[in-house]
Amino acid sequence: MIKAGIIGGSGYTGGELIRLILNHPEADLGFVFSTTRAGKPLHSAHPDLLGETDMLFSGEIDPEIDVVFLCLGHGNSRDFLSKNQFSKETKIIDLSNDFRLAATNTLDGKTFVYGLPELQREIISQARYIANPGCFATAIQLALLPLAASNQLQQTIHINAVTGSTGAGVTPADTTHFSWRNNNVSWYKPFTHQHLGEINQSLQQLDPETGELLFLPVRGNFARGIFATAYTAFSGSLEEAQERYQKYYESAAFTALSTAPVNLKQVVNTNYAHLHLHLHNGYLLITSVIDNLLKGASGQAVENMNLIFGLEQPTGLKLKGSAF
Repeated sequence: MIKAGIIGGSGYTGGELIRLILNHPEADLGFVFSTTRAGKPLHSAHPDLLGETDMLFSGEIDPEIDVVFLCLGHGNSRDFLSKNQFSKETKIIDLSNDFRLAATNTLDGKTFVYGLPELQREIISQARYIANPGCFATAIQLALLPLAASNQLQQTIHINAVTGSTGAGVTPADTTHFSWRNNNVSWYKPFTHQHLGEINQSLQQLDPETGELLFLPVRGNFARGIFATAYTAFSGSLEEAQERYQKYYESAAFTALSTAPVNLKQVVNTNYAHLHLHLHNGYLLITSVIDNLLKGASGQAVENMNLIFGLEQPTGLKLKGSAF
């Protein structure tokens, strides 16, 4: 059994990881570290775990753990690893943005591999340290990777993506409390969102001449999920585009192309990404839907753990969606 530890387990991604590891057939949850909740039961932060486990948050780490997941705020993982040492055998999977870019992916001799299985599954399986992708970045890359791989992403790409309120984290803010978010829609960080760096990095890994990304993130009035649309000039037929996507994702464990339009309820509470293609007057529209907390965060982190430890990629991730 893989002994797993979680650093920062009181937030949304930490809570999802706890649930996944508790029910993973090949993993045991060794500890959930928290500086603010040490000694309190996990269900004090995640009430749905009442009856599932009596485990307590820990104020100490086990440096000999097999794998540790970092569910800390952006900018805090690097600081935590600088102050806390794990064994040379411990695998580290970081869910923040601290190590996603090539310019910042090393620390004390550790080099973090970008953990998008649909982009570099074989490299991940040989890695020790993983930088888990961002949620918007996952949805958008999955929409565009097949075009970049075939050098058909060299024109401007227009992207609009709507995310649920859980994408903003568990700490309340002006734009996340119910009375503001409910029955409301708004954009934020137009054309400058922090996930653009990792998206461009991955696309340019496949095609250095990838076109400009114009990304408009939108706050949705729902809790979970990302509904992303991207369109760009495309010279081929719809059938050619569908064939290209089917071929690129033919061995993907969790990414599937639909011939019918997709919606969020297909994927919420699952680790799947569903894609749909639509061609209109020389423009290819790609729709990509994911659960931001699973395929966009904790589920993908478990995918990466499975790959590192030689398990089947879907192990512990066959989750039932909320179709209605």
